[in-house]
Amino acid sequence: MLRLLIRNYLLNFKSLKKKIAILGSTGSIGIQALEVVQQHPDKFQIEALTAKSNYSLLCKQAIAFDVNTVVIADDKYYKETSERLADTDIKVFSGSSSVSDIVEMEKIDIVINALVGFAGLLPSLRAIEYGKTIALANKESLVVAGEIIMQKIQASKARIIPVDSEHSAIFQCIMGESSKSVKKIILTASGGPFRETAFEDFPKINVSQALKHPNWNMGNKISIDSATMMNKGLEIIEAYWLFGIDVDKIEVIVHPQSIIHSFVEFSDNSIKAQLGLPDMRTPIQFALSYPNRLNSSFPAYNFLDYPTFSFEKADKKKFPAIDLAYEALNKGGNIPCCLNAANEIAVDAFLKEKISFVDIPKIVEYCINHISFAPNSSLDDLIETNTISREMALNYISKTIN
Repeated sequence: MLRLLIRNYLLNFKSLKKKIAILGSTGSIGIQALEVVQQHPDKFQIEALTAKSNYSLLCKQAIAFDVNTVVIADDKYYKETSERLADTDIKVFSGSSSVSDIVEMEKIDIVINALVGFAGLLPSLRAIEYGKTIALANKESLVVAGEIIMQKIQASKARIIPVDSEHSAIFQCIMGESSKSVKKIILTASGGPFRETAFEDFPKINVSQALKHPNWNMGNKISIDSATMMNKGLEIIEAYWLFGIDVDKIEVIVHPQSIIHSFVEFSDNSIKAQLGLPDMRTPIQFALSYPNRLNSSFPAYNFLDYPTFSFEKADKKKFPAIDLAYEALNKGGNIPCCLNAANEIAVDAFLKEKISFVDIPKIVEYCINHISFAPNSSLDDLIETNTISREMALNYISKTIN
């Protein structure tokens, strides 16, 4: 009888764990999310994992965390994935549509969307449709279709908890505050690896230099976005939709130490800030445990280790991406979608050494100024804009740069 009671207790206790799907588990955010889950096996359970093409790591993760389902988005790796998991009970699917399909699983409570770029949009929309909590690291979902997403959120049981360190900071600062009292949001930026590089030297910047972020360990795409400060531009658009604040109340300030992750200024001129080491595991854990906070064994911030904070204006001559993002947001409609698509193509071309570093914002600027404007864009309109913008960027590269 006692054994039966203990068994039932353990089964019930296990059922209290939050069930998690990680979209993009082999990327930087996905790997760190698994580290957080590993720290709290009594709180979280991984149900599903997805990866684009890194089937080897995906399979290792799936076995280590005893997951229910995996998806390899690139169909050509389905056979290898299935063979590696043949001796397990793990279900294997492939294709980009399957990435969206798994968020429908009834067991899943939280979807960590750590996909890169436009690919994260449809899974975000599907997760909203099925009333999931979304731990959102894919800022492009809101950049591309912020109005559609926020309308669907308001009409559903779903909710978004931001994972980006800046938006997590803002979210934490406004908890318990009236939205009417928010006067200004100030996004902090490290300035990236070229904050002190002379503008005249920008044409000589190479890929290896651009990937060396001074404070954060990130994937290739976001590292280049940080180097151009397009990442901060995308965050401006994301903040606009997440927090429902006017464009002119969102500012960017360079904070090289990356300890203050963002500020919120209120109507009485008081300011709140959220501080911590530049470690993405902290906002990931907060998103998973919200509205509670869990203990952490990760390194803690010590004021004596960072006795001085400094702040600077962003140099918009060196980093025009910030103004391009403001321009896209002010124009609205399908222009932010175009900005994102053109940037994805430009970053990929730079990583492949087909264009120079200074070409990236030029390509984006060209596309947002030449795309047909669609002020009230449907999802189909945005999908079409994404396709056209990519083709436009590729044509610009082939005809103007190469």
